[in-house]
Formats: sequence, C-alpha cells, structure tokens
Amino acid sequence: MTDAALTPLDRAGRLVPGLALATVIAVVATVIGRFLPVVGAPVSGVVIGAVLGTVRRPGPVVRPGITTASKTVLQFAVVLLGAQLSLLQVARVGVQSLPVMLGTLVICLLAAWGIGRALGVVGNLRTLIGVGTGICGASAIAAVTPVIGAVSIEVAYAVSTIFLFNVAAVVVFPVVGHALGMSQHAFGLFAGTAVNDTSSVVAAASTYGPGAADFAVVVKLVRTLMIIPVVLGLAWLVGRRAEKTVAAPTGDGSAAGDVALDGSAIEPTVVPPRGKWSPRRVFRLVPWFLIGFVLVAAVNSTGVIPGPVHPAIAAVAAFLITVALSAIGLSTDIAGFRRAGFRPLVLGGSLWIVVSLSSLGLQALTGSI
Repeated sequence: MTDAALTPLDRAGRLVPGLALATVIAVVATVIGRFLPVVGAPVSGVVIGAVLGTVRRPGPVVRPGITTASKTVLQFAVVLLGAQLSLLQVARVGVQSLPVMLGTLVICLLAAWGIGRALGVVGNLRTLIGVGTGICGASAIAAVTPVIGAVSIEVAYAVSTIFLFNVAAVVVFPVVGHALGMSQHAFGLFAGTAVNDTSSVVAAASTYGPGAADFAVVVKLVRTLMIIPVVLGLAWLVGRRAEKTVAAPTGDGSAAGDVALDGSAIEPTVVPPRGKWSPRRVFRLVPWFLIGFVLVAAVNSTGVIPGPVHPAIAAVAAFLITVALSAIGLSTDIAGFRRAGFRPLVLGGSLWIVVSLSSLGLQALTGSI
C-alpha cells in the first residue's frame, strides 16, 4: 500500500515503533541525567542512541517514527522553551549585562565563520557549533537544525563537542573566578554568557555561590532569546543562497550537489519564488516553531501561565529535546565522525576560549568585574 492510500490512523500507527524506541531511550537518558547533571539527559540520549544505532541500524519499521522524533518533536520542544521566558526578563538583567551577552554572541558567530573556514569545517557543522556555543547549546542547535537542513551526524557532533567544553567550564570557571576575585554578580554574568547548557551553568555558578547561580540562570534564559534573530538571519541567508546558486536546482529549492558529513543531501528551508524580497516574503521564511516560541514567551509574559506550572513545562520541553536527540543518535552514522576528523573539535575548543575571553574582556570594559 502506498503512503497516499494510507489513512491518517495508519500513518500515525507507522510512527509508533520509532517514537516508542526514542522515548524509551529518552527515559533512560533522563534518569542518567539526574544522577549525572553535568552530562545531562540530551547528551546521554545522543550517546545511547548512537551506540544502539551502531550495533544495529534502524530498520524500516522504526525509521518513520525516528524521523518524526528527530524533526517534528524537536520543533515542538523549541515552542515549549518559550514558556521558560518572560520578555520582561531582558529588562531585569539590566543594561549592564546586555553588551556582554550581545558582544559575546557576535564575536562567537564571527569566530565560528572565520575559524571554521580556516579549519575546513563544513558549513552546517560550523554553524551548529557556533550557534550552540554562542547561545544555549542543545536548545539553540534544536532551533537551527530544521532551518539549515542539518543532518543527524552534524547535530550529534555539535552536541557532543559543546558538551565536552561545558564539562571543562564547570571545572575551570570557578577557579578562574576566584583567581580574578570576581563578585557573585560578575561571575554569574560570566557563567551565564560563556557556558552553554543550563545544567552546566547552574553547576558552575552554584560552585561559586548562590548569588552567582541566581543571576547566571537569568542571564542564561535571556540568552535563549537570541535564538530569534539568529534563526531569522539564517533562514534569510539560506533562502538567498538557494536563489543565487548557479547549480541545477532540485524540486525543493536546494542546490544539487550540496552534501553533509554523511554524504546525504542537505535540505535547506523552502524558498519563495524569485523576485523582489519584501517583508511578507521574508516572513514566509520564518519557521512555524519560531513563531510558536515567541507567542508562548509573550503569553508567559502576561502571567497567564501560573508560576508553579513553569517547572513542569520546562521538564516536558527538556524531555522532548532528549527524545529528539535520542532519535538523532539512532540515525547517526558513526563513520561520519571519523570522516569529520578532529577539526570540528578544534573549532569547538577555539570558540569556547574565544567566548570565555570575550566575556571577561567585555565585563572589564563595561566595569562589571
């Protein structure tokens, strides 16, 4: 029976095995994440999925659900992330912290482009590592992945690379803070702008002190808002690149011959027909899940979502990201890691150093230290 002849119930049924497998892995990863918060559930899910996928490649029975988990579930998770934010939180962190947050982001993205090109790291992978390092780790990678059409091996490599330097930050940053005599507020800003994953931010800042932890979490949440302009910018760039390409176009607007680490075709976002770019045409490039993210954040800003509900929503969003990354791990081609070599790891390390130094430097310039 062809897909067109299937009923909606039949199509949903085909997704169950793969979704169930990814969910089971996510449950195990969540338990591991509770015992090892520095590692976290998303990274555990990627690792477990990759190991299982290496032992036995996903067959046709589970593949549809795995694909749905790695894409659609990931997008719904991004929407729910908006419930962790109030648009008023930007004002609460103060004008003093915004230059540091924005400055480190810009410096990181420019460094990712320059260093990544110098190292010969493929475009999608350097974008994922740059955005993950500059904004908020796995959450930012989740938001950017469907926009640029990144494939599983690129996502897995980016998440794993960022995780490695998150662990390093938890160990090194408190030592640096004490050596520099940083205040609780200053260290909170340092951790909030230079560490990516929320659990790692909390771990590093809590080691330094409760005041640092409280401020670091707020800074980290506000950094998440930077997903919005970055995703919009990437959607526009992908669209312009697809319109200007001289290669023979495929049916979905992507350029023929574009490949990722695993040799599969890159699938960029859908591009409007040729013609003059207008606000309406640019708006059509905005991913639906980004609109949902903004709407949920706006609703949360009004106080409609009760405070006690926030932890539950955050937990659901984190679990959905773990489900998606578990599915990505299942479909990861380990051979792709070998083909990528050590250069993406060097890029991740370089960006970690760049962001750390730029955060300290911008704090010194603005008088925050």
